[in-house]
Amino acid sequence: MARTRYAPDRGLTARMTLTMFLLGLVFVGFVAALVGILSAVHASGAAIVVFPVLLGVGLGFGSFYWSDKIALRTAAAVEVTPQQAPELHGVIDRICALADMPKPRVAISPTELPNAFATGRNSNKAVICVTQGLLRRLDREELEGVLAHEMSHVAHKDVAVMTIASFLGIIAALLVRFSFYGELFGGGGRRDNNNQQALPILLIIMLVSIVVYAISFLLIRLLSRYRELAADRSGALLTGQPSKLASALQKVSGTIAQIPTKDLRASGAEALNAFYFVPALTSGKSLSTLFSTHPSLERRLAELAKISKQLGQ
Repeated sequence: MARTRYAPDRGLTARMTLTMFLLGLVFVGFVAALVGILSAVHASGAAIVVFPVLLGVGLGFGSFYWSDKIALRTAAAVEVTPQQAPELHGVIDRICALADMPKPRVAISPTELPNAFATGRNSNKAVICVTQGLLRRLDREELEGVLAHEMSHVAHKDVAVMTIASFLGIIAALLVRFSFYGELFGGGGRRDNNNQQALPILLIIMLVSIVVYAISFLLIRLLSRYRELAADRSGALLTGQPSKLASALQKVSGTIAQIPTKDLRASGAEALNAFYFVPALTSGKSLSTLFSTHPSLERRLAELAKISKQLGQ
């Protein structure tokens, strides 16, 4: 954890540690299964496993190393100077002083979708992005609450943690796809003996990968929800105004609910949904909470209400 003045939450930290531990167990089991499968595969068929793993490593490295550039390009955001956005920079300067942490780069996205996100593999590469829609709808104290939440993600290296945690899911998803197409196009071999051996092995790889992907997907979603709650809590305690963060949550959620889903998808919200302060897209199904990257609005408001009581507000 970064050495800042953001208040730790031992309960959430313990739950996040347990989730990461479970992801580690799944990863170890997955590697053991792949090693066992590889030992039974003909050399020519090993590429079905090796190539997706190498591709996944490359994709994971790219996501980790260039997360700031990828996110800003997706949001069509432009970095702004203190002269171009004095009020926004002023709020971030105040939060950095309160938290005793270096100032990140600041960017603005032209979209009317009210939201914000933080990205970057460490505090030196971090960038805070807000949308024009958010700046138009929130007052200064509400904006400070949102940005304190986002700066908490930077302080706790949440982007790096979530990128690393997602690595297992990327590998499993690629293996499912490669196994499917390998089976579809002949089991990865031309000779009869190889085909007879490859087909059942490909099915095993695909089934194992599906199970691992499903488990890792749910654990990553759970970890993401914990980290959002932790950012809410630490941001609210830093500013001392949880009610303002709650007000911002209600304003942003209410505005997003009025925007048609097709417009949200067209604005690139789908790609940035996990990064956002408030999710722009939800499934609308009964299991949406289980699959969501963010806690429900009701849960977040309830937790902020508890903090208000703790602070005597």
